[in-house]
Parts: sequence; structure tokens; C-alpha cells
Amino acid sequence: MKSAAPCLFLLFPLFAACQDAPSVVPAVAEDPHVAAPPVVVRIRPLGVLVDSLRINAATVRFHVDKSERRFEVHAKLPSGRDTLLKTYPCVLGEKPVGDKFHQGDRKTPEGTFSFRSKRVHNDWHKFIWVDYPNAESWKRYKARHQQGLIPAGKDIGGEIGIHGVPEGYDHWIDAGQDWTWGCIALKNADVDEIYPYITAGKTKMDVVP
Repeated sequence: MKSAAPCLFLLFPLFAACQDAPSVVPAVAEDPHVAAPPVVVRIRPLGVLVDSLRINAATVRFHVDKSERRFEVHAKLPSGRDTLLKTYPCVLGEKPVGDKFHQGDRKTPEGTFSFRSKRVHNDWHKFIWVDYPNAESWKRYKARHQQGLIPAGKDIGGEIGIHGVPEGYDHWIDAGQDWTWGCIALKNADVDEIYPYITAGKTKMDVVP
């Protein structure tokens, strides 16, 4: 496998005032000369959001914004309306700008993907195998090859996934430094949150510039 290397969520405005919204409790100091304690924000786990909003887990999908290093979880409310459930910080391949052209370019591929499988991983906590290359990936690769944009002997590549970090190294994600060979890396707890909602061949993920 190619080496592969942070959490704020947003609820649909309809729920901003209900119990499913993040609990933000401002502390007010009685003495104006005494600074108030910091605001406490409770961030609910993804599973709690899915259950409390009565979301069909099969509608969960992902959106990765490469320029913002943001991994988003979207789903459909019972009304059928799309909503952004939660976001996580992520990091990308060492060369984050641009689509993946070929094996070894250390870029994270762009496009719409599904997943092939998922498993626990000894080095990266968990590994969720992205369906790259897919039909669209091959179409782009062949076109670029004809245009002379692919170096001789370079295959399209593969083994792209979503994964965590070695235990105790979540600060690699906090630092925002891209370090993988093309994979999307999240904090281990964040990988654990999305893991149950990934079904091979069905769950979708869009990766955009």
C-alpha cells in the first residue's frame, strides 16, 4: 500500500435551536472586572446526529474539499432535503494541487468515487479503500497519455484510501501538513466515526479541487 497519511460540524438551520444542535453555554461573570470562563462547546458524535435526526444511514455521503482540507459528511433528512451533518479536518497527498495523473505523483485523485472495502490497519488505524481508478479515472488517464502528459512507463496507480494515523499522532492532522502518497488522512477518532457508514460499492465520495 502507498503510505498514506482535524472537528467541527454544522446542522441544518431548522435544528439550530433544538436539542440536536451543539450545546454552546456562555458563562457570564457577575463581577465585570472578572473575565468570564471560556465558552463550552459540545460536539456530538456522528452516530448521535444520524440517530437523533432519524437519518437513513444509506443516504450518508462524503465531500472532500482539497483546497480547504475539509472532509464533509452529508445525508438526507427524512423530508428528503440534503444536509451537512459534520466536518472533519483532513490532509492529502504531498502534492495537493491538481488531479492524480499517474502512480507515484503523490497527488490525491479528484472525482466521484465509491469504496471497495474497509479494514483495520496495523499502521494507519483503519484503511478504507477508495475505488480508484474507476472508469472516469481511466478515461482521464488515457486522454492525458495521448496528450503526452504521462511519463513513459508510468501506470495510473492505485491503493488510494481514507485512513488514520499511528496511535498518538493526531497532531499530524492538526498541523495541516500534507504528507501522504495520495490518500486522505483523518484523525483516528474521526475515521472511527465515518467507518460504520461506508458500504462497499454503494457509499459515494466527491473529491473536488
